[in-house]
Amino acid sequence: MRPIRLLILLLAIALALVLALLRPIQGRAERSPLKMRILEAPVAKLAPPPRRLMSEPASTGRLAFGHRIVSYARHLLGIRYSWGGTSPRTGFDCSGLVRYVYAHFGISLPHSSWADLGRGHRVSRRWLQPGDIVFFAGASHVGIYAGSGRFIDAPHSGAVVRITTMRGWYGASYYGARRLPAS
Repeated sequence: MRPIRLLILLLAIALALVLALLRPIQGRAERSPLKMRILEAPVAKLAPPPRRLMSEPASTGRLAFGHRIVSYARHLLGIRYSWGGTSPRTGFDCSGLVRYVYAHFGISLPHSSWADLGRGHRVSRRWLQPGDIVFFAGASHVGIYAGSGRFIDAPHSGAVVRITTMRGWYGASYYGARRLPAS
């Protein structure tokens, strides 16, 4: 009877390994060594982004738009979290905050982090700029990148809109980012 139990245990372990290989854990798939080599090899050959000319004013372009997004979002710090919330009066949930900030600049977004993931252009974590929309935990959480490895979000019940670092849980559950064009 013991060999049968051992065989069943080995089959269960083998099945678990096969399933793990076929369907990696969300958020960790991007960091697999094979995928890293495939994705980063072409990027390493690309030239760095062009530097701003000294004669070009700092207030022009996409970067300035992103800084305006972040500046406006900073005015909302301290507003309480409210599931389904979409305004400073009612409070914000994560996608409600992002939607509210971008609406101020004439950009309409759905009230869904998963739907937001289909907007704009995909951005590598390496090239994040202020104002980019960042996603975590399989796109179940969203925020606005503020620069220097920080983002603005409405995290959960009992919390307020805050600036958070992209380390710890957020670093490990980072899912992706999107850049929306200035309207």
